[in-house]
Amino acid sequence: MGEPVVVNDLTSAEALYNEGNRRMAGDDATGAEACFQEAIRLEPGLAQVHANLALLLEQQGKPAAAEDHYRRAIALNPGLGRSYSNLGALLTNQKRFMEAEAAYGEALKLIPDFPAVWSNLGVLLACRKQEREAEECYRKAMALDPDYRLAQFNLSYLLLRQGRFEEGWRCLEARNWYACLENRLPCPRWRGESLKGRSLLIGFEAGHGDMIQFCRFAALLKAQGAARITLICHPALKTLFNSLEAPDHILAFDERLPPGDWDFWTPPFSIPYFCRIRLDSIPAEIPYLRADTKLAETWCSELDRECAPSDLRVGLVWQGSPDFENDAQRSMPSLGLLEPLGALVGVRFFSLQKGRGEAEATSPPAALHLVNLGPRMRDFADSAAIVANLDLVISVDTAMAHLTGALGKECWLLLPDYMTDWRWLTDRNDSPWYPGVMRLFRQSAMGGWRPVVTELRRALEELLQRRSVTDHINIKDSEYAGNRQRI
Repeated sequence: MGEPVVVNDLTSAEALYNEGNRRMAGDDATGAEACFQEAIRLEPGLAQVHANLALLLEQQGKPAAAEDHYRRAIALNPGLGRSYSNLGALLTNQKRFMEAEAAYGEALKLIPDFPAVWSNLGVLLACRKQEREAEECYRKAMALDPDYRLAQFNLSYLLLRQGRFEEGWRCLEARNWYACLENRLPCPRWRGESLKGRSLLIGFEAGHGDMIQFCRFAALLKAQGAARITLICHPALKTLFNSLEAPDHILAFDERLPPGDWDFWTPPFSIPYFCRIRLDSIPAEIPYLRADTKLAETWCSELDRECAPSDLRVGLVWQGSPDFENDAQRSMPSLGLLEPLGALVGVRFFSLQKGRGEAEATSPPAALHLVNLGPRMRDFADSAAIVANLDLVISVDTAMAHLTGALGKECWLLLPDYMTDWRWLTDRNDSPWYPGVMRLFRQSAMGGWRPVVTELRRALEELLQRRSVTDHINIKDSEYAGNRQRI
């Protein structure tokens, strides 16, 4: 928490501006805003105060107010190149691409050697799928400042999406979101040294799905000679990760780190770089996660009570965490979009939605008969045991998709057209991360979800037809075998 907001003893706009900047740097957003607002009340024509207040408001998730103050700053002082750049970034987030490009154009006239403008313009172009031009902008930013990490990070996503893993993994090393964990660890970072006979701590980073995808690399490091591996993960993953064969110990990040004599530690996203993973060498031996046998048996009984033996059992996940930066695109706005699937005969749908969207499953659309399993799922061990008893999972880009793939179960993954995550590559309907079990259903260019659901329904109909033919053949084979036994 910041200091109490007291601004009355500051009588000049300049003093308030300086105090606002100090509080902003100290993460006291409330105090900073109060200082900036009072400074504007005293002297409305101070462009820089409007500019910094705009940045603060944008960070607080108030885009309309932020845009107003950016524009007021620019009107008061048209030479504020950084405000043009910040306005361009705000407009890009709102998909107002033409306005954003114009703002960046003005910024480049004023501060052509400022790397952030080039990097921001690269993001805009990448959003519009102008990837060659985006790459040029990122590289221009990096040429202006070789230590500008954000441009390297932005470039990494573009390269990885294109399957250019060698440089992509290297650029991904520019990220720094694991710094808090690194400060707690008593050993040096692993940077590709020999692990033969050494002990290694694999930290956690990003979300549940990322850890499910990248925990596979523990086996690769064990094969390289690591004598002992400890893996830190999210608490909800700990029980599930006990099914991994390579790690010797699994720790949840909310547990006290025990005294250890690890030789190295590594963030999981760094392992592919130092192991020189390329598109054709992704370790994809699946399944590499397994459901607990007794738990799977318990859930089998639960699901058996909800459907006929011949039903196709399909799990549904239509929304992810709202905290994800592209969630508005990767999540469906409502369960109602999947209602057309309910017309299919011989399919029993189960909601695997947990948290956000879970309430929708309690009152699904009338035509979509849905069994709501979310309230009964305690952690990912339960999720894995349920998936083990399903025939198919249909999911947006969330951890449940990664879990299904890691278990070796068939998963139909629904992907947005806008800012598709790098790991699903470009123009593919399969995934080298989960070969043979992952099928990708992509939105057409800004085409929304309805065409995807139409394609889904058609694919389910085909699956049901194939299943019916297979069942018919199996019945005939069984009868023939029976006749032979009687002879």
